[in-house]
Amino acid sequence: MLDETTKGVFTIAATPFLPDGALDFDSIDRLTDAYIEKGANGLTILGMMGEAGKLTAAESVAVVQRVVSRSTVPVVVGVSAPGFAAMSELATKAMEAGAAGVMVAPPMGLKTDAQIVGYFHNAADALGPIPFVLQDFPLATGVQMSPSVVLQIVEECPTCVMLKHEDWPGLEKITTLRGASDSGARRISILCGNGGMYLLEEMMRGADGAMTGFGYPEMMRQVVDAYLAGEVERARDIFDAYMPMIRYEAQPGMGLAIRKHSLAQQGIIAHPTLRKPGAGLSAQAIGEIDALATRQKRRLADLGL
Repeated sequence: MLDETTKGVFTIAATPFLPDGALDFDSIDRLTDAYIEKGANGLTILGMMGEAGKLTAAESVAVVQRVVSRSTVPVVVGVSAPGFAAMSELATKAMEAGAAGVMVAPPMGLKTDAQIVGYFHNAADALGPIPFVLQDFPLATGVQMSPSVVLQIVEECPTCVMLKHEDWPGLEKITTLRGASDSGARRISILCGNGGMYLLEEMMRGADGAMTGFGYPEMMRQVVDAYLAGEVERARDIFDAYMPMIRYEAQPGMGLAIRKHSLAQQGIIAHPTLRKPGAGLSAQAIGEIDALATRQKRRLADLGL
């Protein structure tokens, strides 16, 4: 079960589709295995980059059941929904399938601190005893949560056990939250997103690991392991080898297409299909990605990876 002490790398999973847009369960199996083989301590499914909003309720449950039955590590399920009934139903079915917890993002339209806190009170009530991850991703949701709001939610909602930190820029927020816990506030796990773009600095600010995706998910494990071993310069060297691809994948509106292309090129998923609506890649973009992959492979070889 997910709790406040959770650490490590929880890889955000893509959702594989066949060329006609149907779920690709064989690729789901391979993807689950690959994420774990590449160092994931846990998996997070049905997140924003998992195209959760494009699935039917029945498909969402089917994906949860398939991944959880396959996985040997804890699985967190994104259950964000416009209404609490749908959220509660998916969360309950996920936990019945064996999930470790769920993740909730605030809906667009919350403007005031009171509205944000009130929403998560209601979400916690709807989820009951299920532990949940508070997803703080203002670039996607438009909801700005100050450190004081996060701390209030953590204090008043005991089942909130983790912050998925994706504010950008957000390093000072991590410092503020960790300072508060050092001064007596309830300490929860902080795992960070944004494709790992600021992973090393986030770890140095007090994060407990990563909860994000990338076309080469082993990057998170390699960087975190080097940092925790006290090998900060090696962690920097590893990160630098991947940085051109991280930067390229960070393009708004194209990131998932790039990530799926990389996963398909590695043979992890059969097709790079995005379910409609979704942006495709031009031949020129594919050439750029492949060139970056070749250079990345060479840089990693120089590091013995």
